[in-house]
Parts: sequence; C-alpha cells; structure tokens
Amino acid sequence: MDSLKQQIQSDYRRILDARGFRPRHGQRRMIAEIFNTLAEQGEEGKGPVCVVEAGTGTGKTLAYLLASLPLAMERNLKLVVATVTVSLQEQLVNKDIPQILADTDLQFDYALAKGRGRYLCRLKLESLLRGDDSRAALRDLFEEDVAADYGADPQLWEEMRQELESGDWQGDRDDWKEPLAQDRWQPLTVQRGECLGSRCRLFGKCCFYNARRDLDQADCIVANQDLVLTDLALGGGVVLPAPEDSIYIFDEAHHLPEKSNRHFAHSIRVRAEADWLERCEAIVTRMTDQQVLEPEAVKELKELLPELGSRLQMAWLLLKDLKRSDGDSYRDRMTQTFELGEAPAELRDLAGPLANFFGQLENRLDRVRERLREISDEEDEASASEEAAAAETWFPVAGNLHERAMANRALWDSYAASSVEGAAPWARWLSFDKNDDDADIGISSSPVLAADNLQQSLWRRCAGAVLTSATLSALGEFSMLQMRAGLPEHARFLSIPSPFPFAEAASLEVPEMRCEPKETQRHTDCIIRSLPRLLDPEGASLMLFSSRVQMHDVLAALPEEWRKRIFCQDDYQKFELLRKHRARVDKGKGSVIFGLASFAEGVDLPGKYCTHVLIAKIPFPVPSDPVERTLADWFDKEQGNSFMQLSLPQGAFRLKQACGRLLRNENDSGRITLFDERIVRKFYGKGLLESLPPFRREFLQQDISLPQRADGQD
Repeated sequence: MDSLKQQIQSDYRRILDARGFRPRHGQRRMIAEIFNTLAEQGEEGKGPVCVVEAGTGTGKTLAYLLASLPLAMERNLKLVVATVTVSLQEQLVNKDIPQILADTDLQFDYALAKGRGRYLCRLKLESLLRGDDSRAALRDLFEEDVAADYGADPQLWEEMRQELESGDWQGDRDDWKEPLAQDRWQPLTVQRGECLGSRCRLFGKCCFYNARRDLDQADCIVANQDLVLTDLALGGGVVLPAPEDSIYIFDEAHHLPEKSNRHFAHSIRVRAEADWLERCEAIVTRMTDQQVLEPEAVKELKELLPELGSRLQMAWLLLKDLKRSDGDSYRDRMTQTFELGEAPAELRDLAGPLANFFGQLENRLDRVRERLREISDEEDEASASEEAAAAETWFPVAGNLHERAMANRALWDSYAASSVEGAAPWARWLSFDKNDDDADIGISSSPVLAADNLQQSLWRRCAGAVLTSATLSALGEFSMLQMRAGLPEHARFLSIPSPFPFAEAASLEVPEMRCEPKETQRHTDCIIRSLPRLLDPEGASLMLFSSRVQMHDVLAALPEEWRKRIFCQDDYQKFELLRKHRARVDKGKGSVIFGLASFAEGVDLPGKYCTHVLIAKIPFPVPSDPVERTLADWFDKEQGNSFMQLSLPQGAFRLKQACGRLLRNENDSGRITLFDERIVRKFYGKGLLESLPPFRREFLQQDISLPQRADGQD
C-alpha cells in the first residue's frame, strides 16, 4: 500500500504542475480518505464504503479517480463510476479521464456504458426496411400511445443503414447527427426481453454487444446510476461487471435511494392493461394465421386471456368504488394513498388471483419466445429460412408482451403481499383525473426505503464503494442518507467544506413578510409585490418555487415589463431554457429563470449568469407524495415525530442544494433571498441556518408584506 500511496502523491503533484494549480487541502483530504477506506479489505459481505460530502470547488472528480483507480487495478477490480446525467458522463469520458492520462504515467483503459435502449437493433432495422409485417406488429403493440403509422420513417432507416455499413456510425442514439425523438427511435431498439442475444444471425454486428465488449477490456467504466441499478436488479454482472469484481463510485450520490425505489416500484393503468390484453390476443392470432407458430402452441395462451380480461374488469369496478374525490393533488393528478400502504381487504383478495393469472401468462409467453428463438436458430436449413425470418420479426413483439405480463404480475404481487411486522411498509396508491369520472385509474406501489434492496444487491456484495456529492448531510449529520440508503454500520463518513469565501461573497436575506407560506394567497401576494423591488432589471436571477401553482400565479401577476424578462420552466425544455437565459445575459440584458425542484440542483450558472437566487419557501417534502406520506405515517406510528426525523432533515438538505446554485466558482458573488420567516422565527430555524454555508445574514430588515392602511394596521 505504501508504494500505491507514493504513486498517487506523485501523480497528484504532476497533475497540479501540468495544470498550474495549487494543492487544495480539501481535495487532498478526500484522496486520503477514499484510498485509506478502500485499502481496508473487509470480510466477505462487508466491502469498504466511504461517504464524502465535498463542497463545491473541492475538485471531487479528480480526487475519487486518483484515489481509487490505482487501487482497483492493483486488485484486478473494475472501477465503475456512476453519474446521474449524460453531461456528467460525457465530461468524464471526454475531459476528466483523458486529462489524467495526459498528465500522469497512469495507463488504463476506459469505456462509456449505456443501456441497451440507447443502441439501434440491426435486426429490427432490417425488419422495418424489409416490409410491413414488423411495422404492423409495432402498431398493434403500441397503438395506445402513438399514431397509427408508429414512428414510420423509411428515409431515416435507409440513412441509418448506410451509416452503419460505412462504419461512420456505431448505432449509438446519442451519436446520431441530430436529436431523435422517442417516437422515431423506439421502433429501432429493443429491451432485454426482446433481444435474441447470441442466437441472432446479426449478433456479430450487434451495436449493443459490440459496445459491451469494450467494457470487458476497460479498467474504468463510466455508467449512470440507473444502469447500475438495472444491472443489480437483474442479479448483477448482466450488463456491467459483477458487484464482487467492482469498486463503485456514485457521483451525485444523494439520488441513489430515490432512484433505487423507482427501480423496484410498480405501476399500471387498469383500463390500458385490459385493452392491451385484447391486442395481445389479436397479435397471437396473427402469429398463428401467418404460420409463425402452430395453433397448438398458443392454445393455452388464448384460453387464458379472456379470463384475465374478466378479472381486470372486476378490478376496474372495484377501484371505481374505492376512488374518492378528496384525494391529494400530486404531479397534476389526483392520488389516493392507502394508509401505511395497507390496501383494502377486497383489493388484496383480488390481487392474489390476478398475480397468479398474470404469472401464468408470463410463463406461456416465455414459451412462445423460446419457440420463436428456436425457429430463428434454424435458418441454416434452406426449407426453414422464410420461417426463421418471420420468427425474427415477431420475437421482439413476443418479448415485449412477456415483459408487460411480468410488470403486471409484479404489481399485483405487491398488492397481495402482507406487511412484515416492524419493517418499513410499501407505499400503495391510486391515481386518476379528478374531473373525468370515466378516466383510467392508475394503481401503483413502491418501497418507501431503499435500504433492504441496496443492502442485498450492493453493499453486501461489492468490493468497495464511494458515495460523493456536494450535499449528502442534513442538519450536520449523515443519518438521513444512512437510513434511506441502508448504508452499512462500517461505512466511513467525511464532510469537506467548500473553499469558497461565503461570508465575503454572498448574503442570505430573509425579508419581513408577516405571513407564513401556509397562508398561500398572502404569501404569493408578498412575493409578487417584492420581486420588482428586489430583482435587478439588468441582472441574472434564479427564482425557485416549491409549487407549480404558485409559480404560475406569480408569473401571471407581475407587470408586463418583468414577464418579458422571465423564462419559465414549463415553457421550455431545460437545456433550451438555460441556453436562452445565457444568450440574453451575454447581450447585457436582464434575465430571470422561474423553476421548480429540478432547477435547485444540477444547474450550473457561474459568474454573471446568476447573481441572485430567490427561494419561495423552505423546500420541505411534498405531503401529497405517496411514498413520503407513507414513510412519514410509519415513522409517526413506530418512532415518533416524523417532522423532526424526516421532513426537517429533508428540508435542510434541499435548502442547502438550492442555495448552492449561487456560488459556482471561487470568484462568484451575489445574494440569496428566502421568502420564509420560519427560518428566523421557528424553533427549528437555528438548525436550518447552521446547516447552510456561512453567508452574511440580513434578516427581517425590509418589510415587503401587504400595504398598511393609514392607521398602520393591516
């Protein structure tokens, strides 16, 4: 280990010299902590886990790569770096890693890993170009979501074929010469269950598997968290190296628990599934009519489908009776969350048989897939070539049917399952359109904590892991992350403050409003009156809201001269909005962004592009979120005060992220305005303030509340 330490120290000095940088104390601490933690090989099932909160400006990418790569290579392990966004992946692959190779004597291979859905399927392309059978199958399969001529674009398909044949394109969606909308791309790709794998006659030219072969040779693999979680859900080692052979780096690791929950969540729309079952029967009938399958091979399948349709109709009628009009509004839909995740007894009784029947459907569709795979493998026989081509065309369709049957079985299994005493429950809820009594009803379920899933699939299996982000702690502690992610007891934690001069560079202002956010209209009116006085007409500002309704109410009520300066999140795609904002600032004009939670992190507007961040209120969790609500109810029942143990830490965490949008570089400066007096007046405000960087504080100095009458009274 001493020689590796010396190598890392030497490489660090080389990098600093090559780039003209000075050593950063926080960066050196991060390198040392990661290396020392990973160097301690734990016993089986207890791989080392290092959690590093590294404030903006630490230089965490260089730190985690330099500390972990030499160690991974020494032990013949793969280093899997999992980010959140494509832009972060591209920065690693196109900039950060090549710079390390250029500035040091380190020698290693690296590769970018993407999911199967990012690559074109050459067999699918060939089928689309060959004739109408595959297009007709796709129309049948997806007609609920798209136009009748689903994604049909023969000119695009021919152009892609030519680019593939010339070697100028490798089938990667992100490398195509122009952005491709999902409806144009989806007919060209397959998911795992739709792929023939090594039995495909074009396997040697497969875009996905060719890219995957690069992973086998790579020492460092750059992926995203969703791909890592997908691989783990499949058992690990399916797309990426096995956890036992990997050291993981989770950048922006605060996303990991929520993403994990989503990977194990289930959701269907009942009416849509009933319609799908009818199309499933029609598709199977066409397979037999075209003599792709013998009638006997699908007899049991066709007998099962009407029974399933009948039971789904029973579920629809029951859910209509259970649906209430007093649900919560969440993500533009009404939601009805079952208390502590306990579905009504009549729904649980219906769920068990439904899960069983969908399980039978899953098994029978799997047999159809296997039969089609066998037929496609017989193409070397002259008499079977036409039949094999037909099987190839239909295999992705059968695979999609199989995947959907699995999804239905999993959903109803989750509703039939009993709660485990003392364990965190699953959230279960309905969603529907309040204003349309005949609209489809969604039925969903999700774990409320990622702890069990991550412990079983990751922490107890991996050779080591590093979790890092600028914000991981809440109220000065890592307990929230530890609980939600199920981090092992032996995990080591380190918080490295940002080197930025916060007190000199920025102020935190809390104007006097004489109202709380729960007084919705009064609070909104205060913000409307204050913005023209607080905003710089020629400056660049970011206004963050917790409510879409309030964001639009404020926007609609502002004077026309201000509305012309505002780019609202709902009017543009994120990248386009940021581009327009920067362009306006570059022209010396004032620009204001109105955004919701997604703009409170991952938005990088350094220097002149953002000198004022305004926050409508402390971003506590949304009480109508079914997962957060179920978790809070469980905490109240089992452990006491959910506000202090869940809502307050989460609010502190999100507020810290929102404030982090202001200072992106050491030379940045500006101000933060928080329209929420609770941080000053409530008993918990002190903890919230202490969790923030040490900005200059200017509290309750300006009265921006509603105008007073002449007598001085409201």
